[in-house]
Amino acid sequence: MKVNKYNDLSINQIKQLVQRNVDPANEVREVVESIIGEVKDRGDAALLDYALKFDKVKLGKLYLDKAEIAELADGVNDRQRAALNVAYNNINKFHSAQLKAEDRIETMPGVTCWREIRPIERVGLYIPGGSAVLPSTFLMLGIPARLAGCREIVVCSPPQQNGKVNPFIAWVALKLGIEKIYLAGGAQAIASMAYGTETITKVDKIFGPGNQYVTKAKTIIQSTTTTAIDMPAGPSEVLVIADETAVPAYVAADLLAQAEHGTDSQAVLVCTSENFANEVLAAVDQQLQKLSRAAIAEKALEGSYVVVVDSLEKAMDFSNEYAPEHLILATAKWQSLTGSIVSAGSVFLGSLTPESAGDYASGTNHTLPTSAFAKAYSGVSVDSFVKKITFQHISPEGIKNIGPVVEVLAELEGLDAHKNAMSIRMK
Repeated sequence: MKVNKYNDLSINQIKQLVQRNVDPANEVREVVESIIGEVKDRGDAALLDYALKFDKVKLGKLYLDKAEIAELADGVNDRQRAALNVAYNNINKFHSAQLKAEDRIETMPGVTCWREIRPIERVGLYIPGGSAVLPSTFLMLGIPARLAGCREIVVCSPPQQNGKVNPFIAWVALKLGIEKIYLAGGAQAIASMAYGTETITKVDKIFGPGNQYVTKAKTIIQSTTTTAIDMPAGPSEVLVIADETAVPAYVAADLLAQAEHGTDSQAVLVCTSENFANEVLAAVDQQLQKLSRAAIAEKALEGSYVVVVDSLEKAMDFSNEYAPEHLILATAKWQSLTGSIVSAGSVFLGSLTPESAGDYASGTNHTLPTSAFAKAYSGVSVDSFVKKITFQHISPEGIKNIGPVVEVLAELEGLDAHKNAMSIRMK
């Protein structure tokens, strides 16, 4: 990890530092557009071909049914079930609190306005299953979808070498009442849910993180079809702000926890002293050797870096420019910093709050905006799975109060029919 001194960086250098997952030659886009076109034109046949090409498995069919899911779920032992249940309960508890009816507002006498929640009818959940299988992502997406009341939940996850999915994915499906899992991964899974195939239902909105190909597929789909997406959630990232009150070994562990996600993940340390940075980097080297995914983490660290600042205020300035998916405030002074956070997906406060708590079981959602999209997007919540429809009602008293206002505003915009729609009622 290269060490940079914040005060020595120009504005352009900072802009270059915070860039990630760019595709200047459109290489990723060209591949993804080809895959989307194939799935759109050939449906199931294309998905079967891509399973053989990318997942190295010849599938007899593109889904697992309820009985197959139940059989796979039997492979989860009691200890693992207990942990998954705790995670389920915490996530469910946190997201349940997001279901709130809004009050009816009388904006003026006789004019009443309000909003009501309706679930999105058909949603698609993409559960990654490449170098790491993520039942936690299934919980993070499936629980709010169930709480929202979505009528149909389509689940896609890449097949493993045996043509099945991991037992933990199957267990979560049972827990959520999902009776079918479709065996499709990558950009082809996104395309199948956007256009529909002979087997997979077209959905109204697609959810789930993925690699650059999955993220590119989602952004293309959003701009070319009627299917919406949750957000651009690509390769994962963390930014750790640390000062002299932080524990170097803890910070190193947090950086490595991010780096082991994938070779295109990024871990950034912003700290208040070069000496502290060196202590963290030494701890990273020591801990790296013990990881089963050391090769992946090491590759990710090549694209990661350190920024040394002379104050926590400047650390926050850099963080807001970076707009991290995960932000860890590894300082005893975190309470004085939270008000300065402008852009971040999810924030972890103090030395005893690692990102992995939120990744799995604290209750917050780990499906979050990456690549600086935290400047405009929020993470997944129950709100992501619903529409809020506005209603209004005008009484005879309301017509008298609001009618003249509408007439004047319609006149100044030159829209006579608008004015007449109100005037005819006032008479």
